[in-house]
Amino acid sequence: MLEQISTPLLFVGILVLYFLVLVWIGRRTSAQGDNTTFFTGNRSSPWYLVAYGMIGASLSGVTFLSIPGDVLFSGFSYMQLVAGYIAGYLVIAFVLLPVYYKLNLTTIYGYLEQRFGRNAYKTGAFYFLLSRSIGSAFRLFLVALVLQTFISDPLGFPFEATVLVTIILIWVYSFKGGIKTIVYTDTLQTTFMLLSLGISLVYLWQQIQLLEPNSSVWQQVGEMGMDYWLVWEPSAKNHFLKHFFGGMFITITMTGLDQDMMQKNLTCKSLKESQKNVLWMSSLLVPVNFLFLLLGSLLYVYGSKVGFLQIETLAEGKKIWMQNAGIISSDKVFAVIAAYELPVFAALLFFVGLVAAAYSTADSGLTALTTTFCVDFLGFKEGKGTVKQRYWVHFAFSMLLFVMIIVFKKLNNEAVIKELFTIAGYTYGPLLGMFTFGLLHKHKTRDMWIPIVCVLSPLFTFVLHHYSEILFNGYVFGFELLLVNGFITYLGLWVLSWRRNKSQF
Repeated sequence: MLEQISTPLLFVGILVLYFLVLVWIGRRTSAQGDNTTFFTGNRSSPWYLVAYGMIGASLSGVTFLSIPGDVLFSGFSYMQLVAGYIAGYLVIAFVLLPVYYKLNLTTIYGYLEQRFGRNAYKTGAFYFLLSRSIGSAFRLFLVALVLQTFISDPLGFPFEATVLVTIILIWVYSFKGGIKTIVYTDTLQTTFMLLSLGISLVYLWQQIQLLEPNSSVWQQVGEMGMDYWLVWEPSAKNHFLKHFFGGMFITITMTGLDQDMMQKNLTCKSLKESQKNVLWMSSLLVPVNFLFLLLGSLLYVYGSKVGFLQIETLAEGKKIWMQNAGIISSDKVFAVIAAYELPVFAALLFFVGLVAAAYSTADSGLTALTTTFCVDFLGFKEGKGTVKQRYWVHFAFSMLLFVMIIVFKKLNNEAVIKELFTIAGYTYGPLLGMFTFGLLHKHKTRDMWIPIVCVLSPLFTFVLHHYSEILFNGYVFGFELLLVNGFITYLGLWVLSWRRNKSQF
């Protein structure tokens, strides 16, 4: 049992020490704590710190758990998606960043106002707020469940207290310095995440070699059917082309068109340094993602060798059985092996790595939500707004995340919660369509109708997704669904611009 390998107070001590360091960094980097510092970091961040820290921000707590867990079902085919990521980062570096720096934007949605008008601008900012709120709450919810298992349940604290303390801690170290603080805390959090990953890999590799000295570790991975990289089955969700182009447009949209991710890039001193940051960060993501996949394969090999996990292949797919606990989801494999099978130091490393990965995403998301609301809806960029008002906005979004996490817990249905997270992904499609049309065409369009197009596009995409097998002879959408969503928005804007231009003759 968990209590047999460690005590909850040990995890509490590690967590408190970790956050004390974050608070210290927050105080050192907040300077005067004015709005310029909070929103743009005074555009003075070293590019190499931003690049390194963004690795942790790109790999959230969900990624920390789900990528290793999915290896049993998808092998190393996730690297097809990573290849698409690289193509997407090239577009960000050489297409989007030059536009953002040329316009000297505080939030990237200011581009939509200059290109289309106020309605498009507000629609884009609203969709970001909606997407990031749901996404951040969902990621924190999953991590809060782990914190509940390691700390709160043994100490008798309710889930609500775990979540509230977690969010308050994030608010304390980020409310003053904002993005300038986040750039530096991300470097610390990325370091802990990579340490957790690296030491866990070394430990598992050594243990597997001790258990099977006459067989190579990679051979044992292959024996469990997890050593494939490319998928060419046309109907498969992880077909190479689906993954590659899906990864490319996921990166363009969920990084290049996402204020959370781009706010860090816009803190660099110049366009050239920001581009250097993106190129280095994207190249580092390749080996890091591979190591996470390797970790997953080692977890399954080790768990099977010691009899802790049993893998059964049934008609409906593979099932994971945990000793004395029955079927578990793949997302829980890393957590349960760390908690019940690995030594204390390995459990501590998992705990710190997960916390680092989760909060690297959560704190920057909270800062981006505050920035977008203050600048795009309260008009801070026009000289309005005080530091005190920004504090209150930051606090309000903190409480919003708290409420959303509690709602997720009350739903108590994993399928429903994941569906909500999927719905947040639909809202990035209109952003992709608007930015693509704006960059590729110079046509004017009817700004007043753009919000309607951006509401109908996700709805049409949702219908296509759920009836694709009927409508398209068994075809199942994968990550390319985002591209479909963006194309529908693009098509709607083209129709609006054609009607407008036609009426001018």
